[in-house]
Amino acid sequence: MTQENEQLLQTPLYSVHVECGAKMVPFAGYEMPVQYPLGVKKEHLHTRDAAGLFDVSHMGQLRLHGEGAAKLLESLVPVDIIDLSEGKQRYAFFTNEQGGILDDLMVANFGDHLFLVVNAACKDQDIAHISKHLPEDVKLEVIEDRALLALQGPKAAEVLSDIQPEVADMLFMDIKKTQLDGIECYVSRSGYTGEDGYEISVPSDQAEALARKLTAYEQVEWIGLGARDSLRLECGLCLYGHDLDTTTTPVEASLLWGISKIRRADGERAGGFPGAEIILEQIATKDVSRKRVGLVGQTKAPVREGVELFDSEGTKIGVVTSGTAGPNAGKPVSMAYIRADLAAVDTEVLAEVRGKMLPMTVAKMPFVPQRYYRG
Repeated sequence: MTQENEQLLQTPLYSVHVECGAKMVPFAGYEMPVQYPLGVKKEHLHTRDAAGLFDVSHMGQLRLHGEGAAKLLESLVPVDIIDLSEGKQRYAFFTNEQGGILDDLMVANFGDHLFLVVNAACKDQDIAHISKHLPEDVKLEVIEDRALLALQGPKAAEVLSDIQPEVADMLFMDIKKTQLDGIECYVSRSGYTGEDGYEISVPSDQAEALARKLTAYEQVEWIGLGARDSLRLECGLCLYGHDLDTTTTPVEASLLWGISKIRRADGERAGGFPGAEIILEQIATKDVSRKRVGLVGQTKAPVREGVELFDSEGTKIGVVTSGTAGPNAGKPVSMAYIRADLAAVDTEVLAEVRGKMLPMTVAKMPFVPQRYYRG
């Protein structure tokens, strides 16, 4: 065993993955299942057709306690946290002074505290970032004793409501504390596949029992990181460290929908987050040099991360940040940053793959419809 392997962390479900024949790989400091014997493509299709279970326990789970928690968080993200209703969650991102994105995260309001889920690779820096700005009336609690499962797909609600009927009434982005098979869980109706489904925070020592209960349903299969990546990409969802980073602003990233109107209008709560001046100026002038776009391949060859993009004259105009064969899209799909003047839908660009110039077309995202349950 290499020294690197010895230093990798394991989720509470590690032994279950090994038992189920998962191929384990290093990811964000953890040994994680990239695929199971079913294989990435079949796992992907199964999630779209039925239900997939994902171990996402490597993500960071945090609590913010105190009356000033919402105000504190609102000073770090361009999102309306103060008006976030109890029992609801919202997508947000931390920004830096240059307007770049430090991480994206989910924020939920449990009434007596805010519950945050942050990316695994950014967990330590996010904790440090929040801690640096903590006022005296707010306490940050790092949750060390809970695992995180995601049950995703059109059959997810059928399965989970068989265990706990009240989850059937939840809508997209609702969150609640509830008992699943006698285990106290935090259940949100959300996920990272574009499908209907749930994310479930469960005590670490009961995660295996709940996972086995869920995978005992014939509709449910274990799904690895490989299919998680192709599923989120088909639905136009960004992966931090690939499609988003500290040098990319939300405007360049086409994430304007993630900036609450109250934080960009003329009002007392406009701005007030790191990099606000730069971001609000970009919104007002629409003046950015590059934009995140979707690309659809005109050939069958997948166009992966790192592939350079050119115009018809051979001038480099951008780079691919994520790419997949598109099992449900039925054609190769990618995300890329390209020169803003070429970001219009239906613009043709050329991707250089192994010395060949492959034609691709700028397309609207998502590449397959999102199917969140909104009632």
